[in-house]
Amino acid sequence: MKITIYTTPSCPYCLAAKALLKQKNITFREIDVSEEDEFDALVKKTGWKTVPQIFVGDKMIGGFQEMSDLDRQGKLDKL
Repeated sequence: MKITIYTTPSCPYCLAAKALLKQKNITFREIDVSEEDEFDALVKKTGWKTVPQIFVGDKMIGGFQEMSDLDRQGKLDKL
């Protein structure tokens, strides 16, 4: 299943999320939404006004905290 993570370059939670995925050898596609139009489109799609926004396939699992919680529960690897 494909992992997509929407990020901005200066976001510490984005860096942490990418580090966790790399640590677990999970490949992912990163989309930089630092341009205002790109970010506005993402907010319109999800209703979230923060990054990172992490998707497994077409399903949003949340941001770094939600992904970290899934990892602690042993559920991230199953996705």
